[in-house]
Amino acid sequence: MKSKPPVITLASNTPKIRKVIITAAGLGTRLLPMSKELPKEMLPIFVGSGPFLKPLLQALFEQLYDFGFREFCFIVGRGKRAIEDHFTPDLEYVDRLNHNGKSSLASNLEEFYQRIRDSNIIWINQPEPKGFGHAIFMGKPFIHDEPFLLCAGDTYIISKGRFLRNMFNTFSTSKTHGVMLLQQLKDPRMYGVAVVKKENATRYRILKVVEKPDKPPSNHAVMPFYIFKPELMDTLQNLKPSPGGEIQLTDAVQTLIDQGRHLYGVPLAKNELRLDVGTPETYWDALKRSHDHFTRNK
Repeated sequence: MKSKPPVITLASNTPKIRKVIITAAGLGTRLLPMSKELPKEMLPIFVGSGPFLKPLLQALFEQLYDFGFREFCFIVGRGKRAIEDHFTPDLEYVDRLNHNGKSSLASNLEEFYQRIRDSNIIWINQPEPKGFGHAIFMGKPFIHDEPFLLCAGDTYIISKGRFLRNMFNTFSTSKTHGVMLLQQLKDPRMYGVAVVKKENATRYRILKVVEKPDKPPSNHAVMPFYIFKPELMDTLQNLKPSPGGEIQLTDAVQTLIDQGRHLYGVPLAKNELRLDVGTPETYWDALKRSHDHFTRNK
């Protein structure tokens, strides 16, 4: 087995954040009929020196593991059994690969399984889709009273950890209830959009957030990587559903802002590549960009 990548180190005053909630409960309706049986989070992207085709959710888990996390909570929904099956080590399959002369593939899979064995993984089922915010709230028993990292399981960022370091350092050096990742886009209408006040090159004060606006108030799209204090869960619990009957994280963030809480955004660097598998077009782009990046950097 190959040696593990080094865990990324942070500033000594960075608070200990041990837990990660990863949501993978959405229906993936924009990818139907494919996504009826195969969760969109299991769509493969190219990763590593192979490059290897890995489910995006596996790539995200491994990235966070290598950053130093060992406590994971996956929020899954109906029809997502394939995710739990994939995260269940199958050593007989590894032996079969080795027996058939596929030692490189076997070694890569065994590294994944070793990360799983080294981690504490909790699975929580969201019985029916009630929105991103509701899926997050399902993880309240997991985080207890600790700050936590939150990620959506359909987005991966090709990076050496810069965006995570910036998020953690902003969280540790600011009196904030939350930090979120931002990316400037020409057309951010399919995302949450933030109105911000720039404080320095790596930190923006969040003044307002709007979910998928027809007329975006800025070009700062909110990407699904966040750090929150546990108080977010109380805010989510007290939210009224949106007109569509869902609990939205954007509404919870805006409630915190309206209450005078400070929240900050960290910009994604231009050399960090975001891969999104939420639509056929973004998935096609994710495959091409990940293949080009990892074949170019072999």
